[in-house]
Amino acid sequence: MINECDVSELKEKLDTKANIQFIDCREVPEWNEGHIPGATLLPLSELEAKYESALKDKNANIFIQCRSGKRSMNACMFLLSKGYTNLTNVEGGIMSWMQAGFTVITE
Repeated sequence: MINECDVSELKEKLDTKANIQFIDCREVPEWNEGHIPGATLLPLSELEAKYESALKDKNANIFIQCRSGKRSMNACMFLLSKGYTNLTNVEGGIMSWMQAGFTVITE
C-alpha cells in the first residue's frame, strides 16, 4: 500500500527522529541545489539498479520525496511491485517543503 503525507507530517517525523527511511529520488544536480536534512539520495534513474542494496528491509517505514510528488509516486509504485509494504509519498515534494519555510541544505 502507498500512503501519502504532507510536508508538515514529514517534518514532524524527522524532528521526532521517528523510525523511517527518508529517500530523495531526485537527480544529483537537483540534490546539489538543495535537499531536506535527513534525506538519503537515491535517484529514480538509479532505483531499479540500487533499491535492493539501499533498501534492505521490505517492511521498513519508507518515505519518498522528489521535486513535486510525481517521481516519488513512481518510485513508490516500483517498490510496491517489488514487495515493499510500508511506503509513503510526500505530497508536493521539496517545492512544498520550501514553500512551508522549512530548512533546506545546499552543498
